[in-house]
Amino acid sequence: MSNYILEMNHITKTFGSLKALDDVNLKIKAGEIHALVGENGAGKSTLMNILSGVYPHGSYTGEILFKEKECRFKDIRDSEKLGIVIIHQELALIPYLSIAENIFLGNERAKSGIIDWDETRLKAKELLGTVGLTEDPTTLISNLGVGKQQLIEISKALSKDVKLLILDEPTAALNDEDSDKLLNLILELKEKGVTSILISHKLNEVSKVADQITILRDGKTISTLTKGVDEINEDIIIKGMVGRDMSDRFPPRKPKIGDLLFEVKDWTVYHPQNSDRKVINNIHFNLRKGEIIGFAGLMGAGRTELAMSLFGKSYGQNISGTAYINNKKVELNTVSQAIKHGLAYVTEDRKTYGLILIDTIKNNISITNLKKVSKNNIINEQKENLVIEKYREKFNIKSSSILHQAGQLSGGNQQKVVLSKWIFAEPDILILDEPTRGIDVGAKYEMYTIINQLANEGKGIIFISSEMVELLGICDRIYVVNEGEIAGELLRSEATQENIMKCIMNHSRGEQHNEF
Repeated sequence: MSNYILEMNHITKTFGSLKALDDVNLKIKAGEIHALVGENGAGKSTLMNILSGVYPHGSYTGEILFKEKECRFKDIRDSEKLGIVIIHQELALIPYLSIAENIFLGNERAKSGIIDWDETRLKAKELLGTVGLTEDPTTLISNLGVGKQQLIEISKALSKDVKLLILDEPTAALNDEDSDKLLNLILELKEKGVTSILISHKLNEVSKVADQITILRDGKTISTLTKGVDEINEDIIIKGMVGRDMSDRFPPRKPKIGDLLFEVKDWTVYHPQNSDRKVINNIHFNLRKGEIIGFAGLMGAGRTELAMSLFGKSYGQNISGTAYINNKKVELNTVSQAIKHGLAYVTEDRKTYGLILIDTIKNNISITNLKKVSKNNIINEQKENLVIEKYREKFNIKSSSILHQAGQLSGGNQQKVVLSKWIFAEPDILILDEPTRGIDVGAKYEMYTIINQLANEGKGIIFISSEMVELLGICDRIYVVNEGEIAGELLRSEATQENIMKCIMNHSRGEQHNEF
């Protein structure tokens, strides 16, 4: 009897002329945590969508064996009946339903077609306890943070008697504390006999929990590393992913910082639903031409709220304060005004706010600056095609053509489209909110290179990230944000993870420090 719970043999999948998977093989041992790593577009999510029935049998070639029996899944229900459950990177919870309703949605506790609410709440409470949550099962999902929502997705999977749990970038949107809780839970589930497949770009997490690591590159299986047998470190994994050594995670740059470009004074923002709740309080900061400034802070510190409120007051109400561009006071009351004054905002939520998923790469990019490819209000399609093709090549967007649907791209390639569209708008000030979230180390390097090029052209960059290492690697100055206020300002020479945390802790104690 085989000790493999899952075997995927010779899997090949194409989308038109684009070969997403090319003769991929994957073997998973029962009771192990198996990591699947690779660059964006390597085929990780496609392979898991085949396994879970999202792409049905017949849409690919190759075979799937689960517990030594061949599987030909028609849809996701077929795979779930066998205990194969996938949790996608974008959570599939309904915000205005309760925890209990979400856990058992499509898997209701019912008798004679009538939902037994007592049993639903009781079972939900048991499942919440399993993942370490104490919330009331009647609590609405909208009242919970992302970390707890991720645990509820796992509760939902456990309610389906999961045998093989697939987690696609489960910690991408989590802070370090919530990430540790989730990884520890995966280890606890392993002790209870649950097999897990973990897709992650956070290689330190992969090394911490994985028993085996399979590396994909360009839709092909490169190698499988076994803990305790093979040498495993981040450099080895990265070389397998990108096909080359990457000793330097950040491209070299010599800053050419010029005159004052953007200055914000006394910026205050109130919550959009609660006019008494101050989210941003009296913030001051400035940005010079050719400079990259970072906004550091814990989740909930107010960084995204600040960025969105500056970009045409896209967030908040009762916004006050003044903004200056090239020493001239400007009004940023609408998104159109913000764009007109040379601002662009690359959102952290690319699927909801950054892209039109059902439209093409071409239309997603050109929409921000149609005048550039038009004459007398008529789009010159030939010119548009040539311009957008240059962006596809420049940013290495992996796709069949510029007519490829944005929603069918991998996360990293979607992010490149979002960045492309705002660069096409020719901004002077570019606000990047978690621009590398959920993308691999190779794509990150490409993104950093592009950002450096923009700064060298004299543009001002505001870089928001939850990864301190990233901020330290790319920023000329860092503003530390805590509880909606500036807790400190650090020059590149002063910036360390310890000093950033000192700013946060001192501010929480009421000890304000502008600089070290």
